[in-house]
Amino acid sequence: MKRWLARRASPPDRPHDDVPTEPTGYQQTASRLHSFNRYEIKYFLDEFRVADLRAELVARMASDPFSPRGGYPVTSLYYDTADLRFYWEKIEGLRFRRKLRMRLYGQPADCGEQTPVQVEIKQRVNRVTQKRRIELPYVQAHRWLDAREPLECHPSQKGFVDEVTTLVGNLDLRPIVTTGYLREAFVGRDADVGLRVTIDHQVHGRDRDFHFASGATNRFIIPPKLAVVEIKANERVPYWVTDLAARTDMSVIRVSKYCQSVQAFGMAPRSRDGAPELMTLTDENDFTTT
Repeated sequence: MKRWLARRASPPDRPHDDVPTEPTGYQQTASRLHSFNRYEIKYFLDEFRVADLRAELVARMASDPFSPRGGYPVTSLYYDTADLRFYWEKIEGLRFRRKLRMRLYGQPADCGEQTPVQVEIKQRVNRVTQKRRIELPYVQAHRWLDAREPLECHPSQKGFVDEVTTLVGNLDLRPIVTTGYLREAFVGRDADVGLRVTIDHQVHGRDRDFHFASGATNRFIIPPKLAVVEIKANERVPYWVTDLAARTDMSVIRVSKYCQSVQAFGMAPRSRDGAPELMTLTDENDFTTT
């Protein structure tokens, strides 16, 4: 049975702030307006094998320079139509599909009105993943996407802002679910520049109380014994990476964290990727890496 949640908080009282925020730390991994094309391969990996994988990656790759030791939290709020158009485009495997999300890099409990967030369109064109995004304070992102207030922007950002505004208005997009996880990130060096490998732990989500700092109860949307490993490359995936995946017993998957969250909360039939397990969190700062 489908359940729709279209809760929209009242717009914050702070005045519109045209001064762009400067990203710090691992927030610098996403620029204020950024586009790129990538090939992506996803795997499930038993958490007991993560240490082996990490050791191999450290020997050949560099840690993301903006990532703190042990990784960093990533939380995303996904927008969709009442009948889950973007979800079904993914399930049906359309060659061109997209989704809209608001993403926070950092501890959700620390998210305030001026905390930088990313508003992002992620789309798939055949086998290539494309991302376009803009960074702005949370209060502005909330007013733009949820309260439907116009967003003032630099002329260089206008095309993207107009596209998002049209998408939200024409399709009546609303918050559907969140996803969250702790991410370790590695970047290629020397001949492997452009390669990026991430390991996501304790993938969870919720279908209500969408403010990042709400501290609401979450549910594991992928069994916590499994980490999600993503290999991302601009042109090709090096042979040593695919060989490492085979030696580490990683299983190729076509999982979407957004789709897993939708399924976990009964909005659509559950996939065979594993039943979610309930977890109660009063403070998402309690997440640690294995």
